[in-house]
This record gives sequence, C-alpha cells and structure tokens, in this order.
Amino acid sequence: MEKSITRRNAIGKIATTLAVAAVAPGALAQSSQKQNVRSMTGPDLTDPTTKYPRPPFKSQFQPFPGLASKMEPVPDHGEKSYVGSGRLMGRKALITGGDSGIGRAAAIAYAREGADVAINYLPEEESDAAEVIELIRKAGRKAFAIPGDIRNEEFCKKLVAQAVQQLGGLDILINNAGHQKTNESILDISTEAFDRTMKTNIYAPFWITKAALPHLKPGSSIIGLSSVQAYDPSENLYDYAQTKAATTSYVKSLAKQLGPKGIRVNGVAPGPVWTALEVSGGQTQENLVKFGDDTPLGRPGQPAELASIFVQLAANDASFTTGHIYGAAGGSGQP
Repeated sequence: MEKSITRRNAIGKIATTLAVAAVAPGALAQSSQKQNVRSMTGPDLTDPTTKYPRPPFKSQFQPFPGLASKMEPVPDHGEKSYVGSGRLMGRKALITGGDSGIGRAAAIAYAREGADVAINYLPEEESDAAEVIELIRKAGRKAFAIPGDIRNEEFCKKLVAQAVQQLGGLDILINNAGHQKTNESILDISTEAFDRTMKTNIYAPFWITKAALPHLKPGSSIIGLSSVQAYDPSENLYDYAQTKAATTSYVKSLAKQLGPKGIRVNGVAPGPVWTALEVSGGQTQENLVKFGDDTPLGRPGQPAELASIFVQLAANDASFTTGHIYGAAGGSGQP
C-alpha cells in the first residue's frame, strides 16, 4: 500500500527534482563528478624523472634534416596528451620548423587552444609536416603547409606573405627553425657549414620578422628559440651556441623596440630535448646514447613538455611579459 503524500513531502520532492535538473545537464555535472573523484583520490601528480624515456638510448643516425617519425623512441609532441582550453581562440600563427620537435608541439597546442596555424619546413620533411597538418585540422582549425628553405631572403618574404594571405592575418610569429651540427674542433667547420648555421638561425629570423612586422597589431607576440647553449655552451657546438646567444640578445633588444607598439617579444631556452635535430648530426653517437643523463631529472625533455610555455607567452593574460627568456632545461638551465 502506497504511503499518503503530504503537502510537505510533495514540496520537498519538487524542490529536490528542480535542484537536480538545474545541475545535471552536460559538462557542469561531469565537471562536478570529476572534481569529486579528484578530491577523493588526491592530487594528480606525475614524477618528472620517470614520465618519459631515460637514457641509454639506441644509437641511431639519420641524414639531415631527419624525421621524428623514424626516431626510437618517437618523440612526444602532445599528439595524444595536450588538451586545450580556448586560450588562443581566433589567433593566427606562423611557426618555422613546425613539422617536428618543439615547433610541432607548439603547432598542436596552438590549434587545440583555438588558433589557425601555418607551418614552414624543408621539403624533405614533408611526411612529418603532413601529420601536423592533419592534427591541426582535426582540432577544427585552419592549417597551411608552406615548405621552403628559410636561408633564402626572398623565400622568407614569400613565406610571410603566404601565411598572411592564407590565415587572413598574423598575430603570432614563432622563429623556431634551427640548424645544429656537432664538431669537435673549430678546424672541422667549413665556411659553408658555418654559413648554413648562421643563415638558418640568425638571418632567417631577421628576414621573417622584418616581413611580418607590418602585419602585427598591438597584442601580437613574437617568440624566438634560444637554448641553454646561449648560457652554458658546449665545446662541440661552437657555431650553434653563438646563434643562440644572438637569439637571446635580439629578443631583449626587439622587446624594447616593439614594446611601445604593444607587440611582445619573448624567447624559450630549452636544454636537451629529444628531437630529430639530435639524430641528424646535432649530437655525436656517443652523446646521443646518454643524451640528457646529465640533467638533474636524468633524462632529456620531450617537445610536449614545452608546448604550454609557447601558449603562455602568446596568450593575452601574459600581457606584461616581454623581453624575457623562459628556460626549460630539466634543472640545468640558467635563464
């Protein structure tokens, strides 16, 4: 026999139903459930020393410029792990060296944060670049591939022009592409090799930034790729280290020049990061096997671990950050 429903019981049930209906739909209820789970299980902590592979690594060599897809282990660029939150919604970014390594991680993160992205790379890196383009489009953003050699001034001008045309503007520029070759002695560096490093790492950002500047409005961001080599250069990276010191200086100088125009300029200085640069001549085979073991974390970084830095430096909430070098070197950096 059913119990009789009193007026007080009826009102109580109606109020409860309305309260549940108000919070149950969609993401709000799911978010609440997730928060409750987190509070019961404790903080989500990850040990950085064991998060990614540690040396020794397999000895491996690829002809320059190398492909990330053929590395062992394959680097993590955030393909499966990076989750965006709309921090760069509607922004338009050009990233050099966006096919692999740190540039690829930035491209994936930018797309998942809501930005449309154009990437530049060498024609030999087409297969890696195609993967990035697909990932950007899967994030629901526009993606454009612009292959070519940035050692050529005319190409640099065309690169920016194409990016502006295809993206419908430009407000983020990442001068990420770089050339690195290990040489035990300065006597082993030919003028041609020295020229390639200088043209890629110093001339190209100069040409590209000059071409991009007329298109950058207040609120835009330029990010250069420095390195721990700018602060603690290795004896076998004589020419590369010079270019990274120069990058650090141009970031600080340009930030002062463009600050009054509302354009921010910052840099990122990684330590050892597991990228195709290292297996295509950037390290000796002896150093490659133990790559990153001298950092306090005992391993090299993965490109995915730097992605959020590039997002932060480009985001509007970093509006008072300019002229700075953001280090990410596993404990051995100095910026």
